[in-house]
Amino acid sequence: MPLLTTLQELGVDVRSGGRDDALDGHVPGCVARPTSTEQVSAVLRAAHEDGAVTVVRGNGTKQTFGGVCPAPDLLLDTRGLDRLLEHQPGDLIVRAEAGMPLAGLQERLRDSGQLLSLDEPVHGSTIGGVLATNSSGPHRLQHGTARDLLIGATVVLADGTIAHSGGKVVKNVAGYDLGKLLVGSYGTLAVITEATFRLHPIPETRAWVTASARPDELEPLLARLCHSQLAPAALEIDWQPGELATVALLVEGTADGVAGRVEAAGPEFQTATEVIPDLDWPWSLPCPTDGTGIALKITCRLGAVAEIADAATELGLHVRGAAGTGVLYAAAPADTSTAHLAGMLQLLRPLAARAGGAVVLLTAPLALRYEVDVWGPVNGLPVMRRLKQQFDPGRQLAPGRFVGGI
Repeated sequence: MPLLTTLQELGVDVRSGGRDDALDGHVPGCVARPTSTEQVSAVLRAAHEDGAVTVVRGNGTKQTFGGVCPAPDLLLDTRGLDRLLEHQPGDLIVRAEAGMPLAGLQERLRDSGQLLSLDEPVHGSTIGGVLATNSSGPHRLQHGTARDLLIGATVVLADGTIAHSGGKVVKNVAGYDLGKLLVGSYGTLAVITEATFRLHPIPETRAWVTASARPDELEPLLARLCHSQLAPAALEIDWQPGELATVALLVEGTADGVAGRVEAAGPEFQTATEVIPDLDWPWSLPCPTDGTGIALKITCRLGAVAEIADAATELGLHVRGAAGTGVLYAAAPADTSTAHLAGMLQLLRPLAARAGGAVVLLTAPLALRYEVDVWGPVNGLPVMRRLKQQFDPGRQLAPGRFVGGI
């Protein structure tokens, strides 16, 4: 029996795939939109029995991330899983379904004076998409990444088995490792359907302190700011080729406290500064993620940020990212050729590796993703392959998208 018919008989919202559903140039055989964890379980059980290759999609903001997938038989659309399930302001926790947009969750939390301290580098992201790619922004310096804020999850394995990890209070961490394992796995191990996070109070006020820096000034400036007593919520850089680098430090807290730290920041910068109120800072990715932009994700230790960023701008890349945590995004011109992009990676990857990091082709047009090594050298690949074999022995969940073709 065709999978589409099987899912219809299960009462799942399902239809044939169309051009708007295409993933890496392939139109899926069918698109299912479950509305509960139980329905996701039923869909994956049927897909498992059918041997169907399955790819998960939320709002589709990161479909160009990762390696190229083969033609999917089933696209699992999580946007039907969009409920806020539980919010306990006194315990600073929230539980929501994975298809809920992150911005929508933040809006629901606002009235309680709380927020989930995850930024949205790609606007329109769902909770599941943020977890699957471990996306983060400036606040990772103060509050960590999705992996740090996640305290519990409900997931569905490739064969339809439902599993639970963690708890509903911050101090209950039993089973937390499963949630950590799935964050950043690009949907290749299981499908996250619900997530429980710890929250933080919304700061009374915030301000960015920014300044320009020459290449030779950048490393000592970042070192001073990282070791200062300013307690920054974020430390970012934005650097266009041929221009001075912009360094931005975010302070948050009470009005008096922020004002005092803004004043104290001047001597640390040792140069002219500008104060920008609230969050008026360009911290989203420096290029589109709709398949037209080209961006690298570069990681390195803190002391190497200036060197790596300088090398990237010398190659014509626009660098933006978290100088305080060593996570940078570098956008290449949209007309960059395959050979030129491969040459950039060949130069930057050894440099990042010596600095304890790596360079990943985060997003690019499909033709480039076919021709260029997206992930580069990866430590621990045998362990990752064993995990894939354990969680998805039939290689039915987004095969080829993660490191080493997992």
